[in-house]
Amino acid sequence: MVANIYFGSQETSRQELTNRLSPYSGEVVSKAVICNADDAKKALLIAKEAAKEARKSTIAQRCSWLLDVAQKLRDTKEDMAKTITDEVGKPIAFSRVEVERCIETITLCAETMRTMHGETINTDAMPSGKKTTAFFLRESAGVVVAITPFNFPLNLVAHKLAPALVAGNAVVLKPTPEAPLTAYKFAKLFIESKYAIKDALSVVYGDAEVGGTLVSSDIPRVISFTGSVPVGEIIAKSAGIKKVSLELGGNAATYIDESADLDLAASRCAIGAFVNSGQVCISLQRIYVNAKIYDAFAQKMADETKKLVVGSPYDDETFMGPLIDDEACKRAMSWVESAIEEGATAILPPRVDRRLFYPCVMANVRDDMAIVCEEVFAPIVSLVRVESFDDALPRINNSPYGLQFSIFTNDLSLTKRAIYELDAGGVVINDMPTLRFDIQPYGGVKLSGVGREGPRFAIEEMSEIKSVVIC
Repeated sequence: MVANIYFGSQETSRQELTNRLSPYSGEVVSKAVICNADDAKKALLIAKEAAKEARKSTIAQRCSWLLDVAQKLRDTKEDMAKTITDEVGKPIAFSRVEVERCIETITLCAETMRTMHGETINTDAMPSGKKTTAFFLRESAGVVVAITPFNFPLNLVAHKLAPALVAGNAVVLKPTPEAPLTAYKFAKLFIESKYAIKDALSVVYGDAEVGGTLVSSDIPRVISFTGSVPVGEIIAKSAGIKKVSLELGGNAATYIDESADLDLAASRCAIGAFVNSGQVCISLQRIYVNAKIYDAFAQKMADETKKLVVGSPYDDETFMGPLIDDEACKRAMSWVESAIEEGATAILPPRVDRRLFYPCVMANVRDDMAIVCEEVFAPIVSLVRVESFDDALPRINNSPYGLQFSIFTNDLSLTKRAIYELDAGGVVINDMPTLRFDIQPYGGVKLSGVGREGPRFAIEEMSEIKSVVIC
C-alpha cells in the first residue's frame, strides 16, 4: 500500500516512490511518495489558509472530530497494529498496546479541551491599577509543524496531531521515513471524518530537505519535534522566532537502594531496559546499585532478563523484535565491545541474529565509559556499584540529558530527596524511569529538550494567551 501526500484534504499520488523494508524480514512492507521542498511549501500555504477556518470552528466540532477518529481507530485496531509491526518491527503485542494508548491520547485531548479556559484578573490589586473587567483567553496558535520519530510511529503522532487540531490549529505532519504508512492511515482517519475541518491537516514525507523547509518557513507558529539531539539543535537554530517544542534524547538512570524490594526492582528494570529493544528515549540505561546488594541484584537482573522472549515480531509471545536497521545493530555492538575493552563485564553477553540484538547486561561499568555517558538507544543496560544514594546522585545527574530518572527504595527520606534532587523532567519512585502515562506532562531538561507533551500541556504549547481589558 502507498502512503500518498495529503495537501490539506486533497490526496495526491505520484509514480516516484520510496520502499520501506521490514526490519525483520527485509521485504517491502510499504511505499511512500517522494516529496521535496516545493511540496513542503505548498502544504504550508494550504495550512495557512486552513488555520483561519480552524480558528473559527467550535470546540464541540473539534472534540467530536477527535472522538470520531478514536472510534475509527478502535474499529481498525488490528490493521493499524500490524502496520506498525510491518514498518518498524515492534512486537505485535506492543503494537496493539500502542494503538490503545493512541486511542486514549486522542480521547484525553478531546476531554481536556472541553475544560480549557482563561481566568479573570484583578487589575485593582495594586495602587497603580483600577477596577476593570479583565481576563485572558486561549486562542489557536495558527499553523503547527509536527515532525515525529520511528519508535512510537502512531502514539507520538497522536501526541502532536490531537492537541494541535483540537486547539483549532492547522497542521503539517512530516512523519518518520521508517513508518510512512502508519502515519498515512492515521491521518486518513482525521481527513475523512465527517467532523473534519477542511484542509486542516497535510502530510508530506522526506528527510532534511523537507524538514528544513518546514522549520525555517515563516508560516508556522509552532514546531513540535521528537527525535535526536543533533537534529533538535539544527531546528532550534533555524526555526527563528517561533514556539519550539523539542523532545530529544535521554540517558535514563535508576538507583537501587539497600531497602528496595529487589525482586520488584529487577523485574521492572528488565522491562524498562529492554522494551521496544531499548529504542525508547526513556529506556533504562544506567542502574546504580548499592554495594551491599549489588551482587544479589545483578543475579536477579540477569535472571529476569533471560525470561524475555526475543524473536519474530508477529509472535504474540515475543517481547523483543529487531532493531530498526543494520546500522543500529553495528552501533549497539560497538558500545558493548568498547565497554569490555575498558574493563566492563558482560553478565549476559551480546548476541546478534540478523537485526535481532539480544538483551545485554553489563557489570563493573564505570562512569567514564562511553556506554554510560552517551545514549545507546539499544537493548543494553549497565550496572554501576555505588556506596549510597549520596554516591549515586551526582553520577546520575552528571549527564547532558535529563528526561526521566527513578529510584527503588522503601526509605521515605530518600524518596523525598530523589524528588527534589534528581535533575530531570520526571522522577519515578519504585518503578522504572521508562514509565510514562500519556496524561502526564512529559519532557526533559538540559539536552533532553524544551516544552512538554501530554494533552493539557501540549494544548497549552500549541495555543496563545490573549489578554483582554474592558474599562
